[in-house]
Parts: sequence; structure tokens; C-alpha cells
Amino acid sequence: MNPRVKKILLLLLASTLLLGSSQVQKSLNRDRNTLGLTQAAVLQNAPPLLAFTTVALGGFRGLISNFLWIRATDLQQDDKFFEAEQLADWITDLEPHYAQVWAFQSWNMAWNISVKFKNPADRWHWVERGIELLHDEGLTYNPDNTLLYQQLGWIFQNKMGQNLDDANLYYKGEWATKMKDFFGPNGTNFDHLLQPQTPEDFRQLSVFTNQYKLDPAFAKGVDEQYGPFDWRLPEAHAIYWGAKGLAAAAQNPDRVNADDLIMLRRMIYQSLLQAVHHGRIVADPVSHTYSSVPNLGLIPQLNTATEKFYADESDPAQKDGILKAHRNALRDAVYFLYVNNRMAEANKWFKFLGEKYPDKPIIDAQPDSLPKNLTLDEYAVAVVQIDIGETSQDRVTSIVGGLLTQAYFNYATDQDDRYEILKRLAVKVYERYTSKTSKFGGDKRIPLPPFDTLKNAVLRQLLNPKYGMPYAARAELVTKLGLPASLLAPINATPNAVENVTTNASPTNAAAPALP
Repeated sequence: MNPRVKKILLLLLASTLLLGSSQVQKSLNRDRNTLGLTQAAVLQNAPPLLAFTTVALGGFRGLISNFLWIRATDLQQDDKFFEAEQLADWITDLEPHYAQVWAFQSWNMAWNISVKFKNPADRWHWVERGIELLHDEGLTYNPDNTLLYQQLGWIFQNKMGQNLDDANLYYKGEWATKMKDFFGPNGTNFDHLLQPQTPEDFRQLSVFTNQYKLDPAFAKGVDEQYGPFDWRLPEAHAIYWGAKGLAAAAQNPDRVNADDLIMLRRMIYQSLLQAVHHGRIVADPVSHTYSSVPNLGLIPQLNTATEKFYADESDPAQKDGILKAHRNALRDAVYFLYVNNRMAEANKWFKFLGEKYPDKPIIDAQPDSLPKNLTLDEYAVAVVQIDIGETSQDRVTSIVGGLLTQAYFNYATDQDDRYEILKRLAVKVYERYTSKTSKFGGDKRIPLPPFDTLKNAVLRQLLNPKYGMPYAARAELVTKLGLPASLLAPINATPNAVENVTTNASPTNAAAPALP
């Protein structure tokens, strides 16, 4: 056969095959859509190398990413973490629109790899890397995916906010240091982010939005709806990303996974509850340390948010779970308010709790020795007796601080006998907690602040001329405790005027010193 004719025939055959394959591909695509199967999405705003790689590899992207995933797991088991991280980058490059890849890799870094290291700074590197992977890259390619918002908020709520990791205090300190530059020493200032005036304001706004991927206007809206928060603490950021996820879901309701919505609402509620338990930072000027104490001003917002989530939920099982959580939160709120001497609010929520759940006992498994219709005082005393046996860091910190507050209030009003009772009870609760936690290998993970730190924080609050007790009560307390008269600052004094309340500070938590 003439070579030229042969070439022409081959070209015609190739063209026919190409045309036929295109028709088959169209049919396959229609069938995939009918069956609900996914197709590889076109990358948007991808780097040139990544865009070329995804096009060149075509259908082999999934096979290669599976192989790399297996190899990364082997490297991690061999403690070759940085090599595993590089492979994780390649995997996410190959499957950028597969949200589960980003969620898994972030979770793996923040939870699995981080705990392989003993040094808190090394652990923090991997936790921070997990955060960055989600908000720098995962949400860039998947801005509407609610799973990624939930996973990002979960790092703040669980890994950083709770005390499940031995290095959680280090994480909190690192994050607070970073956020103090944006929100000021009290964690509440939005002004220079929302209305920048100076070059430094604009520089900080650029870092805030570009490095941390935070929107100051949205954060301010979250603060107004659920707060006010101390934005140096991780709970505020867990709520921020939860709210971001709900906003993305509202804009794309057809692409929302119902389970993700449940998790987002639950994360906001749980983070709000954590903020009630330990959502305020107090500084100890003697030891130059910081401690987290309850933020009881968030109780109304917690109640409102919980009732809204209940109204938004359609699953009966989920609604029952919300009601149970709501009831437990109200019981905690009443108790925390009572022990912090906020009696009017305690009475208000105690009454609300009884009206909201009239068929439920105030205390679960209520002993027969207690009357069925408890008064507020009877309820609080019963809970204190239960909590003396608790090993919850948040609850015991609140108990000790609240008991000290009541003790000093009674002392300032010449109720010396009640002062002695509350004082001894505060010491007893503190010592019981430290004794119990020492049996579990020490208190690295769930330490209480030193007793003097708690005591001095209470005194500074009570002696503050603007927010503390009336002048006569402050004068009586200063006199009876033998404190310097200079602490009776005038009403226009700065909040730091009473920062130097000092006693014999104890460097450890091992023993509670005697109260003055």
C-alpha cells in the first residue's frame, strides 16, 4: 500500500476514534450526573504548576493521591513527620476540592503529630500548622464547605480551649500573645481594625485579614450577637468560625450537610459554655502570670443562643439533646452566680430553671435527705458538697473564687462568723482538688492557679474603686485585713490603682496559704 494512503487512512481512523470517544465521554458524564457521582472540578485561582499538574494527570490524580496517602502514613509511623507533611501538601494539591483531605490532614497535624513531641513549642508548631492548612488553603479552594469551618473551630474549642492536652496552657498563651496586638490588653478593642487611621493600624489590619484570615466586621458582629468576648481566648475564635460556617451554609443551602450544621451549632453552644466557665483573663502582677476565670456576663447570651438552636433544629433526638444541655447549663449558671455573690441574677435564673423544667429535679439523682422543692440556698450548698469531690478545673476555680468573694463581702459587713466558714470552705475545696489531681501524676494539664493568685484577683476586683464594693465596705475590708490605706483609691483612679494587693505568695499549688 502506498505510504501516503496508509497515513491518510490512519489519520481518518484516529479522527473517527477521537470523535467516538468524545461522544462516549458525554454519555458517561450524563450517567455520572444521573447517579450523583462527582466529577473532578476545574480549579479556580490555582498556581500555574498545580493547574498544569491536575490537567496533565487527569483521572490518575486519585490513584496517585491514594499512593501518597499510604506513603505519608508509613512515614508518620516511622516518626518522619516533616517528610509526611511534604506528602500531605502534595495530596491536597492533587485533590484540592475534596474537603475530607483537608480535614484529615489538619486533624492529623494538630492532634496526632503534635503529641509525638514533648516540647510545648514543638507541639504548638503542628497545632498552628493545622490551623493554617485550613484557613490558608482548604477554605480558599472550598469556601462554602461547612466541614472545614467546623474542623477549624474545633481546633480552637477542643485542642486549645479545653485541657485535654498537657500543653494547652502554652497554646493559650501563644494565641493570646498574637491576638493582644489586634484587640488590645483586654481583648475587646475593635476600633483600630474597623476604622484604621495610622500606618500601623493599616499594617495590623493587613496581617489580621491576610495572615489570620479574619474579617473584623464579621468578628464584631459575632461579638455583638454572642459576646462580648475576650478575643485573646480560643473560645471566641471557635465561635467565629462556627458562625462563619453557618453563614456559608445560609448562602448555599443546597450544598449543606445536615450533620455539619448540627456540629456547627453545637460548637458555638459548647464554646459559649466554656467562655462562661473560663472566658475572662486576670493578671497576677506579683507572679506576672495570667489565669482564666468565669465570665458570668455571658449567661444571657448562652441562654438565647441555645433557645435559637433548639428552634432551628428539626430532628427530635437532637432537640432532646439541646434541652438536656440547656438544663445543665442553667444549673451551672445558677450555682456560679450564687458562689460569686450575684444573688439577684442567681435568683432570676433559679426561678427560670424551675419554670422551664418543672418536671425535672434541680439536682440529678437528688438524695432523699434533700427536700423536693429546694430553695436557692439549699441548692447551692448541696452543689458545693458535690463539687468538693470534683476534679473539674473550671468548676473548682469558680468555686474557690466565688467562696472567697462571699467571704470578703461578709467580712466587710461584720459577718465574721460567716467569713470564717466560707474562708475554710474555700481552702478545703482547693486542697481537696490539688490532693486529688496529684494522685494522677501531677497537675501539668489541669492545674489551678496558685491560691494567692485567686485570692489577690478577688481582692483587686472588690477593691476596685469603679467596679468593686462601695467605699465604706472597701475601707472596712482594708482596715480589717491590715492592707495599705493607699488601696482606697478615688473613684477616678485608673483600674491599675489596686493592682498591688499582695500577700505571702505561694510559688506552687501544693498547699493553700492561710487567708488574712
